[in-house]
Amino acid sequence: MTNSFVFEPNLAAKKIHIAREFNAPIEKVWKAFTDPDVLEKWVGPKPYTAVTKIMDFTVGGIWLYAMISPEGQKHWVYAKFTAIENGRSFSSMGMFCDNDGNPVSAGPKSYRDTKFSSIDGNRTTVDMVITFEEESTIKMFVDGGFKEGTTITFNQLDELLASEYIQL
Repeated sequence: MTNSFVFEPNLAAKKIHIAREFNAPIEKVWKAFTDPDVLEKWVGPKPYTAVTKIMDFTVGGIWLYAMISPEGQKHWVYAKFTAIENGRSFSSMGMFCDNDGNPVSAGPKSYRDTKFSSIDGNRTTVDMVITFEEESTIKMFVDGGFKEGTTITFNQLDELLASEYIQL
């Protein structure tokens, strides 16, 4: 079954709207987005890998992780959770940082609101809006292959959801 995918950048509003359907129940998709062991299996387009240093999925908690290139270069990302409605939605503020979670000076910030909804056939829609502080940052994401990377990672998530890896 083909899953609907929406990727709508709005440069003037400095927002990207992303929506994607998954062939799995909401509980399984929620776990895929909130459990660091599961996240590391699908976040980041292959051959990149994600490695979690800290995951504290609570309001005010953080996810500190590195995207690691095939050559071993680490790109650190910091996400602070600003709101969580268990099983339904979460919001976060994200930025690039060093391996201790210190922000890259003058680095861009983004704000992400992610919502999960059950749909017919025991399936799930994930709907997110990413808001950027600067127009130059959204342009960097849109022109830098973010849509293609998101497509690849969501396809990787499809494969993981179809496997027996995620246990509820």
